[in-house]
This record gives sequence, structure tokens and C-alpha cells, in this order.
Amino acid sequence: MPDSWQKTQLDGLLEIPEGQRMSVLEEMRKGPVTISGPSFTDALERYTRLRSMEFSRLNFSGLPAIQLRNLARYAGMASVKYISRMPDERRLAVLTAFVKAQEISALDEAVDVLDMLILDITRSAKNIGQKKRLRTLKDLDRAALLLARACTLLLDENTDEAALRQAIFRRIPKDKLAESVGKVNELARPQDTHFQDEMVEQYGRVKRFLSAMLRDLHFQAAPAGEHTLSAIHYLAELSGSKKRILDDAPEQIISGPWKRLVYDRDGRILRAGYSLCLLERLQDSLRRRDLWLENSDRWGDPRQKLLQGAEWQAQRIPVCRALGHPSDGTKAAEQLATRLDDTWKSVASRFACNAAVSISNEGKHPSLTISSLDKLDEPPALIQLNRRVRELIPPVDLTELLLEIDARTGFTREFSHVSESGARAQDLQVSLCATLLAEACNIGHEPLIKHNIPALTRHRLSWVKQNYLRAETLVSANARLVDFQSTLPLAGYWGGGEVASADGMRFVTPVKTVNSGPNRKYFGSGRGITWYNFVSDQYSGFHGIVVPGTLRDSIFVLEGLLEQQTGLNPVEIMTDTAGSSDIIFGLFWLLGYQFSPRLADAGGAIFWRADKTAHYGALNELARGCVELSKIESQWDEMMRMAGSLKLGTIHASELIRSLLRSSRPSGLAQAIMEVGRVNKTLYLLNYIDDEDYRRRILTQLNRGEGRHAVARAICYGQRGEIRKRYREGQEDQLGALGLVTNAVVLWNTLYMQEALSHLRKSGETPEEEHLARLSPLIHGHINMLGHYTFSLPEDILKGELRPLNFNTNNELTS
Repeated sequence: MPDSWQKTQLDGLLEIPEGQRMSVLEEMRKGPVTISGPSFTDALERYTRLRSMEFSRLNFSGLPAIQLRNLARYAGMASVKYISRMPDERRLAVLTAFVKAQEISALDEAVDVLDMLILDITRSAKNIGQKKRLRTLKDLDRAALLLARACTLLLDENTDEAALRQAIFRRIPKDKLAESVGKVNELARPQDTHFQDEMVEQYGRVKRFLSAMLRDLHFQAAPAGEHTLSAIHYLAELSGSKKRILDDAPEQIISGPWKRLVYDRDGRILRAGYSLCLLERLQDSLRRRDLWLENSDRWGDPRQKLLQGAEWQAQRIPVCRALGHPSDGTKAAEQLATRLDDTWKSVASRFACNAAVSISNEGKHPSLTISSLDKLDEPPALIQLNRRVRELIPPVDLTELLLEIDARTGFTREFSHVSESGARAQDLQVSLCATLLAEACNIGHEPLIKHNIPALTRHRLSWVKQNYLRAETLVSANARLVDFQSTLPLAGYWGGGEVASADGMRFVTPVKTVNSGPNRKYFGSGRGITWYNFVSDQYSGFHGIVVPGTLRDSIFVLEGLLEQQTGLNPVEIMTDTAGSSDIIFGLFWLLGYQFSPRLADAGGAIFWRADKTAHYGALNELARGCVELSKIESQWDEMMRMAGSLKLGTIHASELIRSLLRSSRPSGLAQAIMEVGRVNKTLYLLNYIDDEDYRRRILTQLNRGEGRHAVARAICYGQRGEIRKRYREGQEDQLGALGLVTNAVVLWNTLYMQEALSHLRKSGETPEEEHLARLSPLIHGHINMLGHYTFSLPEDILKGELRPLNFNTNNELTS
């Protein structure tokens, strides 16, 4: 329990400081929305203010995490007046949960901004460097051409060596030659530089926030991060000092490209260069989790979340059995090697009969040319069936569709009040469906408000959105729809739920938010987010993740499978090229999943072998890489511990994968997973070139995902389809609502397609089963998404009266 001092601090959150317009609590709710030095220092100040209340020392282990999160969310939305009127115990619990949760999220947000700020500094340096490069290219070319003339004379064997210098200076004046040498030295860049010169030029921008970062962020280090931590402590001790030359700074962090910028001509360390070098090293160490922060969710130490000590030893054998792997690393490596060798020989034996694939020797290495798949013919009977089924599906308003699906499945019963109150308002399901529609269609509440209908008043819809719409309720409601879809006979013709695909929908975010990123291809000159969502072979969406910008999709592929909460059990997943990497192939296999991406460069990919001496006939030259089985053997127990931790949910997949992927210096564990991945990637590639049906299955499932995106785009028509939520939580809620409404459309279509087929059978028609498997519920032309417009006026307006002004500006939240 908080002590008396902490209780006083909590009550102070509800006060409005003199000269301010809002309470401390309202200020604490506001996270960073821009990427800049001032935004980072503001975010740090918010974190240190919360940390100073010392709630992290309290023991919350007896309180379920979800209850703590719900109380904190409630405090984050309720009006200050309403919280002030709560009973003392209730107010204390709500504010305590808020401070505890907000301290963690404030730290995460501050470090998020720091990471993006360093990225922005690097990007700015690159842009400045490239512009400089373009401006100086003519001077560099002129000097290089003159030096080339001198070298041509130097290489002329007919020139007497004794008279060589005179011959060169006779044609090219000595001063011109010296000037060209100086110009090349000035303008040419060493091969290993990445615009570090321009980064150092931004030291003035960096030093405005560097001292606050060194003072307020208390980093911890793994052995690989000790040198970086020493450099951080060294600079922190210099805070306030104006020293430009550093006498005894730790030099282990100074890498090759930085040396010429960190050391002056006398070998002394320059503070500006050293600070920027440290900043680059800090970002790399944070991303590798060689540095981490205690009490942080996103930037903590993932190693501490893995199964440890006695707990791992107790789970070791059950985990290996559950995943289908031996507990012995040597045996596992031998099994992988044997399977790879057998597959090579099997595919090679059939290669001569494979007309769709050929070997090309035009490049540096042999590569494969894989013919595109022909479009499947649509028999007249299938075309007729598609037309008849679509004609029989009745038109429907999206509002009615949602209410009808709720009447059939009861999905709105999964939405509970954030305060965990069991009371239900009258016609709550109507209010919930309206709120879901407002979010999914991106139109807000205004078009749905009906002042004469209690369930659709402005106050009711705002209250429902604030108290019922959140991640866990959306997930539970969506699971009910997915599970209902899986029981329908027609969905069984499309698949059994064992296969899924993952792909991203891109949304522009025109508002200021740190939870977005640039990508000119998708967002033009602005920023945006990616909704990375997962679609089963029954067309239902069973998970979705909001990603800032277009971060590597591969980080999130596994998370969708491991953390989805539906009754489906997908064991194979298809993605586009962006979702693939050696580590992802390795992790999928370790966890018992089949990874089946559509690789754009499958023919040019590196194929791996385990036996250097084996000969694989016509395919032998393709096997350029050789897997290092010793790495798999030495790290096998660690790989099993990691896989077991992922399977048992002690760590998020994306958190672990980020630490494995996001560095140019992979750890021993990451290297072992890469070796496992190379074996399984090669197994996949060999099956891909050998089996046309396999290639078609991948294409078909990915097309289902793209078709579902088209339906979601049609639903999310408001505000040009742009997401205008500033914070991650709001973005997740809105896109979660879009996923749920899309699933409702798919389910409604499936039900009525099934009914239409039943009618056709009763009429004497007997559709073939293979044709049923090619029907799709991804249709929406019969659904009115836009609502209805009325053209009637109240009597007093008709008589020339004006509407009353809006004096109801108090939207205070009540329970």
C-alpha cells in the first residue's frame, strides 16, 4: 500500500497548478507525439516525475496484471472531477494503478523517442552528406581524371624511368597535380564511412539532450555492453563541464570509421566526435539488448524473461517433447543433416522432369528460373455457381449486418466495463455495434448519433468507447467470430484452419505521433503505420499488430501465431518476401511451425548443404553454402530454452526477435538459429521448386489475405482511410475494431452463401465440392457501408426558426 507521503502525491495529481490550465494528471496522460530533442527531454521529465513518486518499490504481485492495466486505463480516460468524487479507497486504487503503469510506459516512450531521434540524426546526416556529395562530384571527377592521366604516363612502359617525373610534370604542371591530390583526399570518402562527418556536425543538436539522457536513464549492461556502459558513465561524470578534449575516456567503443573524427592530429579525444560515436554505439547496444533498462517493458532485458535455472530444468524434457525435438544437440544436428541430404537427393532425382524450373549460368553463380504459375481456369459450372450464389445474397446495411451477427454469435457479450462492473446498460449491444462501426469506418460518432434513441446518444456512445473498447475485449469478441466461422460447413471446404497468411495494410497518419514512420513508397512525404494482420484459410482474421511505419515484417510473424487467442491452430504460415529471414526460418522450425513465404528471388537464393562431399546431380552447383552444424550442437540447449520460453509465453516473440535481428554483430545464439534456419530455408526452397501445388497453395492463401484487405479498405472509408489517432493504444483499438467488423462481414457472407447453396440443392442443383472450395466470402457490393441520408426538417425550422446553439459542452465521463 502507498504510504502517507505517496497518498499526498496521488492527491496532488488531481490539482491544477497555479498558472496552468489543466491538472497534473491530465499532463501525465500526454505522451510524446513528435521526434525531436525537446520532445525527448519532455518525455524524460515526465518519466522522472513519475519515478520520483517511488511506486516501483511497491509489491504488486498479488494484483492480476490485467486488473492493474484496466484500472490504469480507467484513470487515463476518466475526468479529473469524476475521479475526485470517488470514494477514498477507489480513488487511491485507480491513481496507484495509473502511476505504476504510466511510469513503465513513460520510460518506454522516452526511449522510443531517443531511438527514433538517433535514427533521425543519422538520416539527416545521410541526406546532408549526399547533397554535399552531389555538389562536389564535378570537382572530384576533374581531379580524378587529371590523376588518371598521370597514372597513364606512369604505366607507360616506353617512358624512361629516370625521366618519368619530368615527363609527367611536362604534361601536367606539378602544382595542378598537387591540387588534384589534395582535392581527392578532401572529397573522396573511405569505403567504411557512413556519413559520420555529418553526424559530428550535428553535435550542437545532440548536446541539448545528451546530458539529460546521461543523468536520467540508468542503463544496465550485459558483458557485451560493458564498454558502452563505461563510456556512458564517463560522459555522465563530465556533465556541466565544457571540456572539449577528453583525457582518459574509455576507447574500446571507438570503431574504425570513427577514429579520424574522434582523435585529433595529436591523438587526443575530441568530445564532439566521441559523443556522437557513443550515441551510435548506444543505439546498437540497446537494440541488441546489450544495454537495457530496468522497469521497462519494451527496452528491458529479454534474457531475464527466459525460463531460468530450476524452472528450465523442470520444463526441459516436456518442452522438447512438445516441440518434437530431441534433447541432445548432436542428435538434433544429425537429424537435420540427414533430412537435408535426403531432400537434396530426392529433388535432384526428379529435376530432369520438372519443366517449370531451369538452371541459368548467366550470372556469377548458377541460379534457378521458375516459371510463373498459369491462372487456374474457371469452368463454366463454377462461373455459373458464383453468379447464382451472389444473386441470392440479399442486400444489407452494415449496421444491420453487425447486429444480426451479434444476435447469432453474442460477440458483444465479450465486452466488459473497464471497472469490471457486471451491470449492463439497456440496449448495450446497439451502442457497442455503433461504436465499433464508428471506429472501423473511420467516421467518428457524429453520423451515428440519434438524440431520440437512448442507446445512440452522444453521451452513451462516448461512454461505451471509453469504458468497453480496449484490446482484450476486442480480442475476445473477435475470437468468438473466428470460432463460429470455423464451425460452418462451407468454411470447411476452404480449409481446416491449419494454414494462415500474414501481410500488412498501410495507413497514412497525418497527425503528429511517434508511433509512425516514413516510407515514401507507401506514405509519400508523410508518415504512417502498418496493420500486420493474420488470415486463416477460412478467410477469418485471427490476430493483428500495429507497427510504426514499415518495420521489418519478419519481427512480427511469429507473434501472431503464438499470441492469438482463437480456437484455430495454424501450423503453416505464408508471407511475402519481407516476412522472411534465416532467423525466422529457424525460429519457426524450433517452435514446430512450417514457414512458407513467397520469395521474390527464390531462384537466386543461396541453397545450403550439410555434406561438402555429397553430389546432387544437376543441382549440385546450387548448393553453395555449407551449414556449420557445430554451432547448432553447442547452442542447442539455449535454443530449446528460448523456444520453450516463447511457447509458454514468458516473453513476446517480437521482443526476442528484435534483439536477435537488429544488429550487424549476431550473438552465438543468433548464429546457431541462423544455421538451423538455413537448413530449413533450403528444405523449403527445394520443395518450392519441386512441387507446383505447393507454390499454388502459397499464392492462393496470400491472395485471400489481399482480398480481405480490399474488404477492410471498403469498410474504412472515412477521412480518406487515414488513421488520426496520436497514440499506439488508440491505433490498436481502431484497427482492432476494423478487424472485428471485417470478420463480421466475412461471417455474414459465409452464412448467406451457405443458405444460397442449400436453396440451390433443394432446387435440384448439385454443386461440385471442388467448386465450393473456390467460392469466396470476400464480397461487399451488396453491403451498404455509407448509411442513409434524410431530407426532412423539424417543423420550427421549416417556419424559419434557427436551431438552438450548442451549450452542452460538458462530456464528463460517468460510470
